Amino acid sequence: MRSLRFVVRAFFLILLLLSGLMTAAIALPFMNRRVQDAVTKAWSCCLMLVCGVKVVRHGTPVMDGPVLWVANHVSWIDIFILNSWRATSFIAKQEIRKWPVIGWLVARVGTVFIDRGQRQAIGRVSESMKSLFERNICVGLFPEGTTSDGLDVKAFSTSLFEPAMRAQVTIQPVALVFWYEGQRSGKVAFIGDQTLVGNIGVLLSARQVCVEVFCLPPVTQTGQEPPLSRAELAARVRDAIRSKVVVQ
Repeated sequence: MRSLRFVVRAFFLILLLLSGLMTAAIALPFMNRRVQDAVTKAWSCCLMLVCGVKVVRHGTPVMDGPVLWVANHVSWIDIFILNSWRATSFIAKQEIRKWPVIGWLVARVGTVFIDRGQRQAIGRVSESMKSLFERNICVGLFPEGTTSDGLDVKAFSTSLFEPAMRAQVTIQPVALVFWYEGQRSGKVAFIGDQTLVGNIGVLLSARQVCVEVFCLPPVTQTGQEPPLSRAELAARVRDAIRSKVVVQ
């Protein structure tokens, strides 16, 4: 049954990826932003369906205007989980751009890549974030800088909170909680030395994968001066996310 599940899902995943490549290469450049966002959301929902991932949403996300969604990071599917709720431009490490097919797709839908090895990288990404906020776009940030097993939240890098604070946009914590066969698990987490292809294989073979997405109360509001320092703000966001991720 496991092998059959993998084969069926892999077949439909290939079809979905091909359709995504064709859409992104041919049609996307001619669509206005509203249509692009609708296509991104629909494609992301289809990806979750094909991969057998049930997404359960909680809370009230900011769906209009500029916002920074700050989330914990567990897997390559995190981007698409959030995109299935609201089309989002993510800040992602440069290595993702090199992923086969998926790296190209996320680049086409507005992902901003950061090369942490370059001294001026933060400044360039900050300018990109400012431009996105000015266009009323939702920006997604994974401040852990890498993935975890999803059972806790790693320390946050605080530097990319600054552009959102300067732009005085809403900053909203988002917690991703992964379940496997009814239990909290790091089964499908993309961690360690595992390759992207290897992780996709694990995901396509797995059953009863569920991700709960908690959109938590914003810690800042658009147009208002942030009441906390950058470090304090990041700590408050991390504490909010951990309150959902860590089993009490």
